[in-house]
Amino acid sequence: MSQPLDLSQFPDLPPEVVKAFAAVQFELSVERAARQHEQAVVAQKEAFITELKALIEKLEGQVQVYRRTKFGPKSEKLDPAQLELALEDLETAIAETQAQIAAVEDRIAASEPDPEKRKPRAPRKARALPESLPRVERVVEPESIVCPCGCGDMVRIGEDRTERLDYIPARYQVIVTIRPRYACPKGRTGVVQAKAPAHLLEGSWPTEALLAQIAVSKHSEHMPLNRQAVVMARHGVPIDRSVLADWMGRTGALIAPVVDHMAKQLLAGSTRLYVDETTAPVLEPGKGKTKTGYLWAVLRDDRGWNGPAPPGVVFHYRPGRKGEYAAEILDGFNGTIQVDAYG
Repeated sequence: MSQPLDLSQFPDLPPEVVKAFAAVQFELSVERAARQHEQAVVAQKEAFITELKALIEKLEGQVQVYRRTKFGPKSEKLDPAQLELALEDLETAIAETQAQIAAVEDRIAASEPDPEKRKPRAPRKARALPESLPRVERVVEPESIVCPCGCGDMVRIGEDRTERLDYIPARYQVIVTIRPRYACPKGRTGVVQAKAPAHLLEGSWPTEALLAQIAVSKHSEHMPLNRQAVVMARHGVPIDRSVLADWMGRTGALIAPVVDHMAKQLLAGSTRLYVDETTAPVLEPGKGKTKTGYLWAVLRDDRGWNGPAPPGVVFHYRPGRKGEYAAEILDGFNGTIQVDAYG
């Protein structure tokens, strides 16, 4: 860097020239200081990015360790619920760190005074959303399409399309069934009225759709009835947990014949079945504690070889995993059973 010119070597310069030169030197010094500050800030941000990328590598390494643990031998497995929570926390931390890196890179690019030298950040590659989802198109038009040259309106030559996944919050509604009564205006005949529609729980509020939602939330999404009652109250539907339990108990009793029929159809109409069991905590009546029960899954899925039978699965509860329970569940089946290597 060249040294600033010393005007004391030129004592004969007019005062106006000296003042103007001093002003220019001051502006240059300010610009030089600003440039040095920007360079220092960029260097600091780049060092921060390096640290964040190192953190991401460390977090991704931990994710791989957890995944190996998840699918490793049973003796090495952790509690599934705790493992899933740990994976969620790690993956969330990775996404947060990547967002911080993107924000710093954007600030570095914006600090570049020459727009042509700014490096645009590479767009993220988003996976395509399922084609089965309904699409709601919203066209955003320019404020004006009048051509500046005065020829009239511009013509459409193309478009850019972006897709975002939206969510419509669940809501409760009341189905009001009205059955008009009709009678002869002259009083000669009786009254005509349509029969009341059949319901699973006669004389109760819930529709079959609501009962299915409660059952799926409880048994598939592991959401206890007391928590479901809290959610329903938040939506303006205050229903006690005991009422939900009554609905589920009556529903289970009424659909049991359907499940029994499904189980018979799997055994009678299949040439190959998959069978496996998993543990489930079961409350011991009168003891106030749980014991280990077993849910035996009997599955048919012939889609891999284009089999004619539709897929299906039925769960059977048994208190243990002995062979006698398998023999009881599969009584009458004639075909191939595919199982794991237990026992």
